[in-house]
Amino acid sequence: MDSRCQETGEDEMVSVAQLSVKLFADGAEVESIRTLYANPLIKGFTTNPTLMRKAGVVDYKRFAHEVLAVVPDRPISFEVFADDHATMLQQAREIASWGPNVFVKIPVTNTQGESSSPVIQELAGAGVKVNVTAVMTTAQVSEVASVLVAGVPANVSIFAGRIADTGRDPVPLVTEAVRMLERLPDAELIWASPRELLNVFQADEVGCHIITATPDILNKLALVGKDLNDYSLDTVKMFFEDGRRAGYQLAGLNQSR
Repeated sequence: MDSRCQETGEDEMVSVAQLSVKLFADGAEVESIRTLYANPLIKGFTTNPTLMRKAGVVDYKRFAHEVLAVVPDRPISFEVFADDHATMLQQAREIASWGPNVFVKIPVTNTQGESSSPVIQELAGAGVKVNVTAVMTTAQVSEVASVLVAGVPANVSIFAGRIADTGRDPVPLVTEAVRMLERLPDAELIWASPRELLNVFQADEVGCHIITATPDILNKLALVGKDLNDYSLDTVKMFFEDGRRAGYQLAGLNQSR
């Protein structure tokens, strides 16, 4: 085997087209969503109130309908923002009515730590497609799986990136969660809040169905398989050019030109 190939890891790379995990875009900028919708690699979209607030969204329903006009035929999740179960249910039914491709995001608990399982069970029983969000433990996955309904599409979003932020390896948890959802063929596990492009390949390797990522991570797809020697040289050139443009000098020394 070519030693240079071994050094760059090219023999181990899986192309983006070969991935089984589905790529979903996470964001709340309509124009960014429009651009990503034109990319056939992007199979769905997710949003949340935090991203919407950062994007300056004021009118929730108006924003959602703008997005649905752009994305009429791929899964897209919009989240309830109530904290009590009764209002969660009301909001979820309203959101679900916006389109057949809409999944309603339900937080796994409310802000008091009370399980949202009764809400999830009632919605799933009524045929509403839910995306259970902010999941971080196998116990939560087990409880959610126990109230989902066979034949009704659902997503379970494990916040693997936030788990990793605590110093824990999320891969074993995601692997176990995939196993726990096997009895529900219409329920798909989402690797949420990834921190780097490598997470896409980790999710694919453990059989996770979906990974949702922000545009800054998705933009790195163009780097997949890039020769590491070339990438090293590009990085050296970047450092040199930035130093030159900044006009950095050390008195008394000859300067590179």
